[in-house]
Amino acid sequence: MAAVWRAALAAALRRGARAAPAAAAGMACGLLAAGLLAAAAPAAAQSAAEVARGKELVEASCFLCHGMQGESASELYPRLAGQHAQYIARQLEYFRSGARSSTQMAAMVAELTPADMRALGAYFEAQTPQPQQPEDPELAVVGRYLFMNGNRFSGVPACANCHGAGAGGTAELPRLAGQVSGYIQAQLRAFKSRARGHPVMQPVAELLTELEIVAIGEYLQGR
Repeated sequence: MAAVWRAALAAALRRGARAAPAAAAGMACGLLAAGLLAAAAPAAAQSAAEVARGKELVEASCFLCHGMQGESASELYPRLAGQHAQYIARQLEYFRSGARSSTQMAAMVAELTPADMRALGAYFEAQTPQPQQPEDPELAVVGRYLFMNGNRFSGVPACANCHGAGAGGTAELPRLAGQVSGYIQAQLRAFKSRARGHPVMQPVAELLTELEIVAIGEYLQGR
């Protein structure tokens, strides 16, 4: 299909050399736009199919811990609604390979294919995160300062430097906005103790005090 549109576009440009420049440009732009739309249609259909497959997988087991829309209410399990699809798929692969340790998750992902992992990522990314409130608003204020500015006295860098001012993350880094405070705290403690590996997060977490860990968790829950 792409080859057909390229050939048509080239023909239009050749004809345009003998026609009025404006008319040639208009014809070329029209063909280019049509080609882009035609190329986008299969991608959209694939995305919809991935989301549908992801929903099937969530209905089969994931909903028990993470909720059907990815809105876990337990600090034991992360909220996944709105999380980046690529990040989710990569973490699932880490659980399967053992690069990230979890007896429970290792069993859950054992039978997943790479396509299943991508489908789960696509499904959860498509879900809309629901607003949450911090359990301790005063600590959340401290957490906001740490997230945005870090602690220059102890050397803690601003979390926003990597995760973004809105805590939205990227395909490589997790969305933290609206995450369960207790889950954030548990992960920071795991990085601090080196129970969870990460070349950047381990040395950062080692600098955090317990108060700072809780404050950051409270702030992010309310984002």
